[in-house]
Amino acid sequence: MTKSLKSKLKDNDLALGGWAMIGSPAIIEIMAKAGFDWVCIDLEHTATTYEQLENMVRAADTANVPTLVRLTSNDENQIKRVMDNGAAGIIVPMVKTADEARAALAAMHYPPLGHRGVSLHRGTDFGTRFDEYRKWLEEESVCVVQIEHIDAVNNLEEIFSVKGVDAYFMGPYDLSASMGLTGQLDHPDVKAAMDKVLRVGTEMGMAGGLHVVEPDEERLKNSIDQGFNFLAYSIDTRIIDQICRSGINLAKGLK
Repeated sequence: MTKSLKSKLKDNDLALGGWAMIGSPAIIEIMAKAGFDWVCIDLEHTATTYEQLENMVRAADTANVPTLVRLTSNDENQIKRVMDNGAAGIIVPMVKTADEARAALAAMHYPPLGHRGVSLHRGTDFGTRFDEYRKWLEEESVCVVQIEHIDAVNNLEEIFSVKGVDAYFMGPYDLSASMGLTGQLDHPDVKAAMDKVLRVGTEMGMAGGLHVVEPDEERLKNSIDQGFNFLAYSIDTRIIDQICRSGINLAKGLK
Protein backbone atom coordinates (compact mmCIF):
# COMPACT_ATOMS: atom_id res chain seq x y z
CA MET A 1 0.00 0.00 0.00
CA THR A 2 1.37 3.41 -1.00
CA LYS A 3 2.13 5.70 1.92
CA SER A 4 0.38 9.02 2.15
CA LEU A 5 2.47 12.18 2.18
CA LYS A 6 1.63 12.73 5.85
CA SER A 7 2.85 9.22 6.69
CA LYS A 8 6.08 9.76 4.75
CA LEU A 9 6.75 12.95 6.68
CA LYS A 10 5.91 11.32 10.01
CA ASP A 11 8.30 8.44 9.25
CA ASN A 12 10.99 10.80 7.91
CA ASP A 13 10.99 9.10 4.52
CA LEU A 14 12.35 11.04 1.57
CA ALA A 15 9.53 13.12 0.04
CA LEU A 16 10.60 14.90 -3.14
CA GLY A 17 8.41 17.57 -4.66
CA GLY A 18 8.08 19.74 -7.74
CA TRP A 19 7.48 23.48 -7.54
CA ALA A 20 5.32 25.52 -9.93
CA MET A 21 5.39 29.28 -10.37
CA ILE A 22 3.71 29.27 -13.79
CA GLY A 23 -0.05 29.00 -13.42
CA SER A 24 -0.37 26.08 -15.80
CA PRO A 25 -2.29 22.85 -15.11
CA ALA A 26 -0.19 21.17 -17.82
CA ILE A 27 3.04 21.82 -15.92
CA ILE A 28 1.56 20.43 -12.70
CA GLU A 29 0.29 17.37 -14.57
CA ILE A 30 3.73 16.78 -16.11
CA MET A 31 5.42 17.07 -12.70
CA ALA A 32 2.89 14.79 -11.04
CA LYS A 33 3.17 12.12 -13.71
CA ALA A 34 6.98 12.35 -13.65
CA GLY A 35 6.85 10.76 -10.22
CA PHE A 36 7.18 13.53 -7.64
CA ASP A 37 5.78 12.67 -4.20
CA TRP A 38 4.07 16.06 -4.04
CA VAL A 39 3.78 19.25 -6.04
CA CYS A 40 3.61 22.83 -4.81
CA ILE A 41 1.62 25.67 -6.31
CA ASP A 42 3.28 28.94 -5.32
CA LEU A 43 0.88 31.80 -4.63
CA GLU A 44 3.33 33.96 -2.69
CA HIS A 45 5.56 35.12 -5.54
CA THR A 46 3.37 34.57 -8.62
CA ALA A 47 0.31 35.88 -10.44
CA THR A 48 -1.52 32.54 -10.14
CA THR A 49 -5.25 33.05 -9.62
CA TYR A 50 -7.71 30.92 -7.65
CA GLU A 51 -9.25 29.69 -10.92
CA GLN A 52 -5.82 28.55 -12.10
CA LEU A 53 -5.17 27.03 -8.69
CA GLU A 54 -8.32 24.92 -8.86
CA ASN A 55 -7.39 23.55 -12.29
CA MET A 56 -3.81 22.89 -11.20
CA VAL A 57 -4.98 20.89 -8.18
CA ARG A 58 -7.35 19.00 -10.50
CA ALA A 59 -4.42 18.21 -12.82
CA ALA A 60 -2.33 16.78 -9.96
CA ASP A 61 -5.30 14.68 -8.90
CA THR A 62 -5.15 12.84 -12.25
CA ALA A 63 -1.90 11.26 -11.04
CA ASN A 64 -3.01 10.92 -7.39
CA VAL A 65 -0.23 13.28 -6.31
CA PRO A 66 -0.98 15.60 -3.37
CA THR A 67 -0.81 19.34 -3.94
CA LEU A 68 0.60 21.73 -1.35
CA VAL A 69 -0.03 25.45 -1.75
CA ARG A 70 2.52 28.02 -0.64
CA LEU A 71 0.40 30.85 0.70
CA THR A 72 0.93 34.58 0.33
CA SER A 73 0.68 34.89 4.12
CA ASN A 74 -0.79 33.19 7.17
CA ASP A 75 -4.25 34.33 6.13
CA GLU A 76 -7.24 32.32 7.37
CA ASN A 77 -9.43 33.32 4.42
CA GLN A 78 -6.83 32.24 1.89
CA ILE A 79 -6.23 28.97 3.77
CA LYS A 80 -9.98 28.27 3.66
CA ARG A 81 -10.21 28.89 -0.08
CA VAL A 82 -7.07 26.87 -0.86
CA MET A 83 -8.32 23.87 1.10
CA ASP A 84 -11.86 24.20 -0.30
CA ASN A 85 -10.32 23.94 -3.78
CA GLY A 86 -8.96 20.50 -2.91
CA ALA A 87 -5.36 21.11 -1.84
CA ALA A 88 -3.76 18.43 0.32
CA GLY A 89 -2.16 21.03 2.54
CA ILE A 90 -0.44 24.35 2.96
CA ILE A 91 3.07 25.77 3.19
CA VAL A 92 2.84 28.80 5.49
CA PRO A 93 5.43 31.54 4.99
CA MET A 94 7.22 33.46 7.73
CA VAL A 95 6.02 31.50 10.77
CA LYS A 96 7.84 32.98 13.77
CA THR A 97 5.98 31.58 16.78
CA ALA A 98 4.03 28.55 17.95
CA ASP A 99 0.87 30.68 18.10
CA GLU A 100 1.21 31.51 14.41
CA ALA A 101 1.53 27.80 13.60
CA ARG A 102 -1.60 27.09 15.67
CA ALA A 103 -3.47 29.85 13.84
CA ALA A 104 -2.70 28.23 10.46
CA LEU A 105 -3.88 24.85 11.70
CA ALA A 106 -7.07 26.33 13.12
CA ALA A 107 -7.81 27.91 9.74
CA MET A 108 -7.35 24.53 8.01
CA HIS A 109 -9.67 22.53 10.24
CA TYR A 110 -13.36 22.45 10.97
CA PRO A 111 -14.56 22.68 14.58
CA PRO A 112 -13.74 21.38 17.11
CA LEU A 113 -10.12 21.25 15.85
CA GLY A 114 -10.33 24.68 14.22
CA HIS A 115 -12.74 27.33 13.01
CA ARG A 116 -12.84 26.85 9.24
CA GLY A 117 -16.24 27.36 7.68
CA VAL A 118 -17.85 24.31 6.07
CA SER A 119 -17.80 24.22 2.27
CA LEU A 120 -19.39 22.05 -0.41
CA HIS A 121 -16.81 22.88 -3.09
CA ARG A 122 -14.12 20.65 -4.68
CA GLY A 123 -12.58 19.39 -1.45
CA THR A 124 -15.79 17.60 -0.55
CA ASP A 125 -16.55 16.57 -4.14
CA PHE A 126 -19.13 19.35 -4.18
CA GLY A 127 -20.86 18.04 -1.09
CA THR A 128 -21.16 14.39 -2.14
CA ARG A 129 -18.36 13.14 0.14
CA PHE A 130 -18.37 15.51 3.08
CA ASP A 131 -17.95 12.87 5.81
CA GLU A 132 -15.05 11.25 3.97
CA TYR A 133 -13.41 14.63 3.44
CA ARG A 134 -13.79 15.62 7.09
CA LYS A 135 -12.13 12.36 8.15
CA TRP A 136 -9.34 12.83 5.59
CA LEU A 137 -8.84 16.43 6.71
CA GLU A 138 -8.32 15.38 10.32
CA GLU A 139 -6.05 12.45 9.50
CA GLU A 140 -4.11 13.26 6.32
CA SER A 141 -3.99 17.01 5.57
CA VAL A 142 -0.50 18.51 5.74
CA CYS A 143 0.71 21.71 7.38
CA VAL A 144 4.24 22.91 6.64
CA VAL A 145 5.76 25.95 8.36
CA GLN A 146 8.44 28.03 6.74
CA ILE A 147 11.37 28.85 9.01
CA GLU A 148 12.77 31.97 7.43
CA HIS A 149 13.27 34.51 10.21
CA ILE A 150 15.70 34.65 13.11
CA ASP A 151 12.72 34.91 15.49
CA ALA A 152 11.57 31.50 14.26
CA VAL A 153 15.05 30.07 14.85
CA ASN A 154 14.85 31.33 18.43
CA ASN A 155 11.44 29.65 18.87
CA LEU A 156 12.12 26.35 17.08
CA GLU A 157 11.33 23.98 19.92
CA GLU A 158 7.96 25.60 20.58
CA ILE A 159 7.01 25.71 16.88
CA PHE A 160 8.02 22.10 16.22
CA SER A 161 6.08 20.97 19.28
CA VAL A 162 2.75 22.19 17.90
CA LYS A 163 0.54 19.17 17.21
CA GLY A 164 -0.41 19.11 13.54
CA VAL A 165 2.77 20.67 12.14
CA ASP A 166 4.10 17.99 9.79
CA ALA A 167 7.29 19.52 8.44
CA TYR A 168 9.28 22.71 8.08
CA PHE A 169 10.70 24.43 5.06
CA MET A 170 13.81 26.53 5.54
CA GLY A 171 14.12 29.87 3.72
CA PRO A 172 17.83 30.77 3.73
CA TYR A 173 17.56 34.11 1.92
CA ASP A 174 14.79 35.57 4.07
CA LEU A 175 16.52 34.17 7.15
CA SER A 176 19.73 35.98 6.22
CA ALA A 177 17.75 39.18 5.56
CA SER A 178 16.16 39.01 9.02
CA MET A 179 19.67 38.94 10.47
CA GLY A 180 20.78 42.03 8.53
CA LEU A 181 22.92 39.83 6.27
CA THR A 182 20.77 39.65 3.15
CA GLY A 183 22.02 37.02 0.70
CA GLN A 184 25.16 36.28 2.72
CA LEU A 185 24.43 32.57 3.02
CA ASP A 186 28.06 31.71 3.76
CA HIS A 187 28.27 34.15 6.67
CA PRO A 188 29.13 32.22 9.87
CA ASP A 189 26.08 33.57 11.71
CA VAL A 190 23.70 32.59 8.92
CA LYS A 191 25.26 29.15 8.60
CA ALA A 192 25.01 28.68 12.36
CA ALA A 193 21.31 29.56 12.29
CA MET A 194 20.66 27.15 9.42
CA ASP A 195 22.61 24.41 11.16
CA LYS A 196 20.53 24.95 14.29
CA VAL A 197 17.29 24.51 12.34
CA LEU A 198 18.47 21.20 10.89
CA ARG A 199 19.87 19.99 14.22
CA VAL A 200 16.79 20.83 16.29
CA GLY A 201 14.46 19.45 13.61
CA THR A 202 16.41 16.20 13.48
CA GLU A 203 16.48 15.89 17.27
CA MET A 204 12.72 16.43 17.45
CA GLY A 205 11.94 14.10 14.55
CA MET A 206 10.52 16.91 12.41
CA ALA A 207 10.72 16.37 8.65
CA GLY A 208 13.13 18.94 7.28
CA GLY A 209 12.60 20.84 4.07
CA LEU A 210 14.81 22.79 1.73
CA HIS A 211 14.36 24.12 -1.78
CA VAL A 212 17.05 23.06 -4.24
CA VAL A 213 16.29 25.93 -6.59
CA GLU A 214 18.53 25.08 -9.53
CA PRO A 215 17.91 21.74 -11.30
CA ASP A 216 21.28 20.48 -10.10
CA GLU A 217 21.46 16.79 -9.18
CA GLU A 218 24.65 17.23 -7.14
CA ARG A 219 23.03 19.92 -4.97
CA LEU A 220 20.05 17.66 -4.49
CA LYS A 221 22.29 14.79 -3.40
CA ASN A 222 24.21 17.05 -1.01
CA SER A 223 20.96 18.25 0.59
CA ILE A 224 19.81 14.68 1.14
CA ASP A 225 23.22 13.78 2.56
CA GLN A 226 22.91 16.73 4.98
CA GLY A 227 19.79 15.18 6.41
CA PHE A 228 16.96 17.03 4.65
CA ASN A 229 14.17 14.68 3.62
CA PHE A 230 11.36 17.00 2.52
CA LEU A 231 12.83 18.59 -0.56
CA ALA A 232 11.57 20.64 -3.47
CA TYR A 233 13.60 19.99 -6.61
CA SER A 234 13.92 23.17 -8.65
CA ILE A 235 11.11 25.31 -10.13
CA ASP A 236 9.30 25.09 -13.46
CA THR A 237 10.77 28.47 -14.52
CA ARG A 238 14.36 27.48 -13.71
CA ILE A 239 14.03 24.08 -15.41
CA ILE A 240 12.73 25.66 -18.62
CA ASP A 241 15.34 28.43 -18.53
CA GLN A 242 18.26 26.08 -17.95
CA ILE A 243 17.27 23.62 -20.66
CA CYS A 244 16.71 26.44 -23.18
CA ARG A 245 20.05 28.09 -22.43
CA SER A 246 21.88 24.77 -22.52
CA GLY A 247 20.56 23.96 -25.99
CA ILE A 248 21.22 27.49 -27.29
CA ASN A 249 24.81 27.47 -26.01
CA LEU A 250 25.41 24.03 -27.52
CA ALA A 251 24.08 25.13 -30.90
CA LYS A 252 26.17 28.32 -30.89
CA GLY A 253 29.25 26.30 -30.04
CA LEU A 254 28.76 24.09 -33.09
CA LYS A 255 28.80 27.03 -35.53
